[in-house]
Amino acid sequence: MQFKLGLIVNPVAGLGGSVALKGSDGMAYQAIELGAEPKANLRTKAALEVLLPYKDLLSIYTVNDAMGENTAKELGFATEVIYHSERSTTSSDTELAAQALQQQGVDLILFAGGDGTARNICHAVADTVPVLGIPAGCKIHSGVYAITPKAAGRVVEMLVKGELVTLADADVMDIDEDAFRLGTVKAKRYGEMQVPSEVRYVQAVKNGGKETDELVLADIAAHVVSEMEEDTLYVMGSGSTVEAIMQEMGVENTLLGVDLVENQSLVAQDLTAQQLLAITHARSTKLVITLIGGQGHIFGRGNQQLSPALIRAIGKDNIIVVATKTKLQALNGRPLIADTGDSELDDQLSGYIRVTTGFNDHVMYAVGHQDTLQAQEK
Repeated sequence: MQFKLGLIVNPVAGLGGSVALKGSDGMAYQAIELGAEPKANLRTKAALEVLLPYKDLLSIYTVNDAMGENTAKELGFATEVIYHSERSTTSSDTELAAQALQQQGVDLILFAGGDGTARNICHAVADTVPVLGIPAGCKIHSGVYAITPKAAGRVVEMLVKGELVTLADADVMDIDEDAFRLGTVKAKRYGEMQVPSEVRYVQAVKNGGKETDELVLADIAAHVVSEMEEDTLYVMGSGSTVEAIMQEMGVENTLLGVDLVENQSLVAQDLTAQQLLAITHARSTKLVITLIGGQGHIFGRGNQQLSPALIRAIGKDNIIVVATKTKLQALNGRPLIADTGDSELDDQLSGYIRVTTGFNDHVMYAVGHQDTLQAQEK
């Protein structure tokens, strides 16, 4: 029996991330003008490549051109277009495509996008058909996404092979991008959809809110600042833990962006991927980042400005990870996740990394991605 896989790609998902627009909703053309490059189909390809050994066991039902057809056909899958969109895709196209796939009777809708795409699909089909998201957007708060593109492929692989996979309801969350660009996170639940609940591969809903343990954050901040080297650029990632370090230095912080400091003074704020590469080129540079609470991602969620080229140039030894022990314990032993969009770099980042958890207080914590995690399980 053939597995009927529905596929929808939002080709403009994630465009705003690398150019510091904090999202792509209504900003696609502006993002492209700023030099952003579409990544959604590349991430879809990474997921589908996992399924190449099972070509004879599945058929893909999808949307024309860049909304799924091109990538599926490029990889040689049996492909049928069941919805045609105009060249300029809209949220309406996503919703109509989801309804067409539902009517087609697909076994699963696999879609690439961000929280806005998840909202569209939830509005169109609710919990009437199982879904799974390939993370490709700037904002991934919803619990309907796999932790990486390849992880999405692994879940579909299990289904195609007939393995027992439990279905569970997962929340669809999204935030107000206009408020987000002004530094305010206003998350809202828009519904729920059924997803294959493989905890190894499917992410948790992002934990919201600021750290409440101000003393621990102050200790972390004091230690990082005390260790900062002179005449060295520090790329400061997003998040409240990094914000505490900026406050310790007494410099203005972009909570949901990426800033640059040197000698405890602000060099530039809210930088794009290209700007970061240009300013840090041939300079001694370190990177300070934290993890997303509840999910464990250190790259690939809300910090796409940290491009693979930048991370390579900085080097793993110059990455400073900061987090409270409470935040790490909430992962229940799950590793930190590197989802840079570059599999080779993700592999280089895997292993153990030192995490600063207080003043002169550190722990060693595992960093993984889906290929290495699967290899460890065998």
